[in-house]
Amino acid sequence: MSTIYIVGAGCGDPGLITVKGKEILDRADVLIYAGSLVNPELVDACPATEKYDSWGMKLADMTDIMIAAAQSGKTVVRLHSGDPALYGAIIEQVDILHTADIDVERVPGVSSFFGAAASLGIQYTLKGVSESVVITRPAGKTLDEDKIAELSALGETMVIFLGTEQLEQIMAKVHYPPETPAAVIYHATWPDEKTVRGTVADIAQKARAAGIEKTALIIIGDVVNPDGPSYTHSHLYG
Repeated sequence: MSTIYIVGAGCGDPGLITVKGKEILDRADVLIYAGSLVNPELVDACPATEKYDSWGMKLADMTDIMIAAAQSGKTVVRLHSGDPALYGAIIEQVDILHTADIDVERVPGVSSFFGAAASLGIQYTLKGVSESVVITRPAGKTLDEDKIAELSALGETMVIFLGTEQLEQIMAKVHYPPETPAAVIYHATWPDEKTVRGTVADIAQKARAAGIEKTALIIIGDVVNPDGPSYTHSHLYG
């Protein structure tokens, strides 16, 4: 059975692809990559003789290329941004490939969810502050209804993908107190990374003033406090 590799490229910095992911990328014959979401350094370094930018491609067009190449014995890599398990829309690809009797191996990548935490210098789960992380997205073209209001009522750390364009509406619907710390981080780990800190009450205004309109993560919760939240020491070091 032929195998196609779905590889997480990491969140921007080309060094954040995994060792396994880079090894597979280095022997690809055919590369299909996620447009501007993947650092071009990785695309340029890949030795594949066939490279396809998947931006604007229909699912059937993309999988047809993958299936034909795999069936002819070529090593095919589908390079996703971040980690493909988070908003990667990979299951529909996998289902089509399995129908064609092609196996799929998934290689995790470093999500922007983690890259943003590193850039901000925060810890999402912090004893005495937040024991959970809610990862979600707002309603939009591909989602009729979201649960941001309900989930925010839990009071835990919240990370919102795909919501920069709706930043004002999101902050209006969350149930956090207005003074709750918040951050917006554009292009986490990329050279042009831009970070804005504020509160639920003012983060939208600050992000717009900084020119952030898309491709950013929204993080809400006391763990974002730039002065350092008051936390309980872990038993790990007891």
